[in-house]
Amino acid sequence: MGYENIVTVASVNFNAEWGNKAGNLERIKGYIQAAADRGAKIVLFPETALTGYDVKGDSIEMQVGIAETIPGPASDGLAALTKSLGLYVVLGMIEKDAEDPALIYNSALVLGPEGVIGSYRKIHPAGKESMWAKKGSEPLMFDTPWGPVGVGICYDSYCFPELTRHYSALGSRLYLNPTAVSEIEGWQEFYYTTLKSRVIENGTFLVSSNLVGPDLGSLKFPGGSMIIGPSVNMLSTRYYAEPVEQHEELLVATLDLSLADKARKLLTLFNDNPITGLPDWRPDIYVRMLEEIKRHKKWGGKEEAQPEPALSVH
Repeated sequence: MGYENIVTVASVNFNAEWGNKAGNLERIKGYIQAAADRGAKIVLFPETALTGYDVKGDSIEMQVGIAETIPGPASDGLAALTKSLGLYVVLGMIEKDAEDPALIYNSALVLGPEGVIGSYRKIHPAGKESMWAKKGSEPLMFDTPWGPVGVGICYDSYCFPELTRHYSALGSRLYLNPTAVSEIEGWQEFYYTTLKSRVIENGTFLVSSNLVGPDLGSLKFPGGSMIIGPSVNMLSTRYYAEPVEQHEELLVATLDLSLADKARKLLTLFNDNPITGLPDWRPDIYVRMLEEIKRHKKWGGKEEAQPEPALSVH
């Protein structure tokens, strides 16, 4: 089927008040309305925007106590808003498994004009998140009039490029990165450089939304939310909304997603190379390489029990 190309998207530098789910939720609703007033059809909030991020010492009491299911009270309230406004919203929250409440995840709630679409559960929890967040195991794309949109959270995007490539190979031209990159030495190179690499590698547009301001104790977030993608020169990136650091901000940009199609055609990543007649990307080789790593026990982990695969596109 044919997809529309021109879409207005928004990203929010958001200061989540730690543990104040009700207060954060009301402000999130306000930003959604403001984004809709500026024409946005897809709105992104940071990782754990609903609750704040940090772990209090060695206690995960906040995370466990504040987690809720999807669908649940917060998602239902937001779904009513996305239905009335006719737009898509993705935001970070702590999700409680509906079937096993003892399991909680670092998730991205996905909402649309039809209401709750689902959630992406972070596949690669980072740092102290592992004290409370079970590892997710399924990618998530959701359908929109502009084609499928892929979601990854923070560490997923910076250190595991396979996820962005997975979505791009399946036709996604837009990747959403709710994140919580704190203000530590080297954060800008880690953050900006890797996300630009994801754009160049895949010819994709990318929206990133980071927390900003104090969270808990000494932890502080710098913001840096941005909207980037291929330029008309194809092999370079362009900021469609420049990064904003150190204060809250609603960033809005109108994108022409057909530039992603043109970039991929030029790079012949997933399309046939006119010289060889085959795509340049070689997943058959990569599968064998990964199997060799496991066979030679060069991966230090243990096999984890995985659920039955779910459909990637909802």
